[in-house]
This record gives sequence, structure tokens and C-alpha cells, in this order.
Amino acid sequence: MAASPQITHISWGRMEAEGLAPGKDFKLFPGGGRPWDWSEHGTRHSPGIQPADVQELIDHGSTVIVLSRGMELRLQTMPETLKLLEDHGVEVHVEETTEAVALYNTLAETTPVGGLFHSTC
Repeated sequence: MAASPQITHISWGRMEAEGLAPGKDFKLFPGGGRPWDWSEHGTRHSPGIQPADVQELIDHGSTVIVLSRGMELRLQTMPETLKLLEDHGVEVHVEETTEAVALYNTLAETTPVGGLFHSTC
């Protein structure tokens, strides 16, 4: 299976990941990633990360998923999202963004990991 890209930089409002142009928010998964456009599924800080936001990560073979809460922990995760991951047998971690990045990078060395990363609040 293809490796998940490493995150090489994180700061307020800016992220860099291997093979991708710099951006603000990212969806990363085994074999690549792309900018995370919240408007695709109507995502907002509350109620938070939607089931449709994580489905793409599952579809790309992520067995572990790291969800960031933002730098100020404002981004929530819908209970339905956690249920979807549980139903697919996916291990999930929900962390503040810089902690989420560190955990994701460690997992990416050995595991088909996916993640949703929000680089501001």
C-alpha cells in the first residue's frame, strides 16, 4: 500500500505536506491528499467534522484516522462521524492540531493513516 504523506510544516493558517502545494486545511490519506474544502459537505466548527468528510479517507484505505480540533480546539466532530469510523473498524484519534500532526507523522511511518487537519482556530 502507498505511504501517507508526511506533514513538513504547520503554523497558524499554513500547512505543507509532501507532494502537495502549501495550504490551510488538508485531507491526507495513503497515497496522497488534497486541500480540505469545508464547503464540500457544509462543514462548520459546530457541529463539526461530518461523516462525508472522513468517508474519502476510508475509501483510500486508512486504517487509522487522526482528526484535528484546530489550534484553539474550536473544531468539533459529529457523533455520527465517530460512529461511521467505528462501524468501519477504523481507529480514531481526535487531538489539537499540532498534536494531531505529530501523531499523524509518527503513524505515517508504519501505518496506512489518514487525517483531517485544520490549521487555524
